[in-house]
Amino acid sequence: MATVNVYLTFDGNCEEAFLFYQSVFGGEFPYIGRFNDMPPSDDYPPMSEEDGNKIMHVTLPISAETCLMGSDTAGEWSASFKQGNNYAVSINTASKDEADKLFNGLSAGGQVTMPMNQTFWGAYFGMFTDKFGIHWMVNYDAPQA
Repeated sequence: MATVNVYLTFDGNCEEAFLFYQSVFGGEFPYIGRFNDMPPSDDYPPMSEEDGNKIMHVTLPISAETCLMGSDTAGEWSASFKQGNNYAVSINTASKDEADKLFNGLSAGGQVTMPMNQTFWGAYFGMFTDKFGIHWMVNYDAPQA
């Protein structure tokens, strides 16, 4: 079965963001690596201590099939960072209660663009941008009668 894993990029606050996401979803990080954990290489220019302490990669399983993954930008890549560009994380839930829990938890401190509500296409759906500038959609499709 195919899975969808979302990779999020941050401008220095990846660790803060992933601790927040962990507080909502629960779970443990099987891996957190920092840029200064990379072996030395002539292929990469030296980086500052600040950039070395940024997150190179983090994974947070949020179900048996799906993980959130992320990193900070660092060094020469920082200049091309654009917060909140053209993507969203879409979550399909198993119940209306779960949809409300995740929507309310993740939207805390952010900007709701469409509150959770029944839609014309039959789903219970909402959208928001979280306090880190990440766009989210939450969807619950009730079983057909």
